[in-house]
Amino acid sequence: MLRVARLGARQMSTATGRPNGSYRRFGRTIGTWMVGTAVLASAGYYVGKDEIDAFDHEEPASELHLSPGQQFKGLPIIEAESTGRERLVVLGSGWGAVAVLKTLDRDKYDVIVVSPDNYFIFTPLLPSATVGTVEFRSVLEGIRRITKRIRGAYVEASAVDVDFEAKCVLIEKPGEGCAWLPYDRLVVGVGAQSITRGTSGLEFCHKLKTILDARSIRQHIMANFEKVMLPTTPDDEKRRLLTFVVCGGGPTGCEFAAELHDLLAEDLKHYFPQSVRDMVRVVIVQSRDHVLNMMDSVISEFAERQFARSNITVVTNSRVQAITETSLRFSTKHEDGTVTEHEIPQGFVLWSTGVCLTPFTQLLCQKLPDYQKNKHAITVDAYLRVKGIRDGSVYALGDCATVEYPHLLEHINELFESAHHEGAEITRTELEMFVKNAALEFPCAAGHLQSLVDNFGHFDTNHNGTIDRSEFRSMLEYVDAKLTALPALAQVANQEGIYLGHVFNKLASLQVEHKSKEMSADRKRRSEEISVAPFTYHHHGTLAYLGRAAAADFGQGQTYKGSNLAAKYMWRS
Repeated sequence: MLRVARLGARQMSTATGRPNGSYRRFGRTIGTWMVGTAVLASAGYYVGKDEIDAFDHEEPASELHLSPGQQFKGLPIIEAESTGRERLVVLGSGWGAVAVLKTLDRDKYDVIVVSPDNYFIFTPLLPSATVGTVEFRSVLEGIRRITKRIRGAYVEASAVDVDFEAKCVLIEKPGEGCAWLPYDRLVVGVGAQSITRGTSGLEFCHKLKTILDARSIRQHIMANFEKVMLPTTPDDEKRRLLTFVVCGGGPTGCEFAAELHDLLAEDLKHYFPQSVRDMVRVVIVQSRDHVLNMMDSVISEFAERQFARSNITVVTNSRVQAITETSLRFSTKHEDGTVTEHEIPQGFVLWSTGVCLTPFTQLLCQKLPDYQKNKHAITVDAYLRVKGIRDGSVYALGDCATVEYPHLLEHINELFESAHHEGAEITRTELEMFVKNAALEFPCAAGHLQSLVDNFGHFDTNHNGTIDRSEFRSMLEYVDAKLTALPALAQVANQEGIYLGHVFNKLASLQVEHKSKEMSADRKRRSEEISVAPFTYHHHGTLAYLGRAAAADFGQGQTYKGSNLAAKYMWRS
């Protein structure tokens, strides 16, 4: 927090120059608030300092070795020091995986983390890092420091294959070879990759997933400005170099466009002449009819108005067809159904569209064809266990996973028969009993089922005090409509990781019982289900930065919009 406070103070002093009286007063208010927050954060830091230092001075986990003389499918096997505990292998170092690691109790499992990135990145601030608003080190946390608390091991590699029968995952470090890593429980948190939609020329685009992407983007932006300043650069080439195109109007694309505008309006104006700044053009190409379409329409409209004031061009209902080194071609569908083709010069393109399966998660799904039919994510049950694994030893979370929700309407006959006991219609008392029983059978729908009781009068359209079959159908349609796929947000992955960490802590106490008894895979699975509750997601709101403005969607029509310094620093704090 102290670092954030310093960054905020430096940003105000260097970007806006000497503030006027009102801004000085507002700055003192903000400064007082930030200093107070920093003091509290410092107090919290020193309270936990001894514990952090204790972990830093502990001996790290032992290094891993290859098992001498043993191979599986012609490749070596990795062995680790045996402790008698279950081995938990975590693939990935994103929000979900790190939340698992931070929630696990010490000495419950032998933990091995496998990820090509040896750091956790705070992704909401990644667009800010591309333009220098926040320094790279401020959004990173080393994985080895996280795993040290639980005496876990880390391997900088990628998972490329898995054998569910042998309970082994094949890991590879490019140029260093492959090896099989055995597991007792496996957590897949490898994230997702951007959808290409068959677009050609993606090699000319930047993506924004890692800290290396952010660094490359920053270098590209500044290199373009320096090329423009060369006396030998023609005006047409200058305009091309200063045309920045963002493909995708989601949170990442919009926040990057906003941060880029801030860079131009607040920082580069001190170092580049007005004639150069007038050539800058920022364009967002969005396939839907609004940007930020996953948020409330009020926020989408506010974002578009804010971008218009900032001279950021938003092109909606458009799909990118092809990208070359110097241009971008896209098509726009109009309300009358006609389609027009457009081509614009470009000096920079950010590809920030939807997500899909990575090669490893595609392979995982192909090994379970009867259970994994979703083309965009791994299907998991209400306990985040991968569908199709009989003993329930493989879990998935974050962007690479989607929770399978029941379609209650498909079971309308048996549900209606189970709900009423006397007569042909359901009374309020019978509905309350039905909801209680159905919540046990469909735990992920428990909250929405309870709302049926709360809104009994709304569904009782003929106002006779009972629910007939037609009204019951409307109830099930309402619940099914509410059970939509969870959004690909950091808070979803974080909550899933915290949930799994608590689940593993509980299951560790069952290991002794399972070892002392001969239990089948099905019986072991049922025993674990009884011990833990299913995952429930609680939405805490979605925040988007829009350039000297911010907007928040808290769900159920509750929103916040602000285009002032308070909104800006709410986001930055």
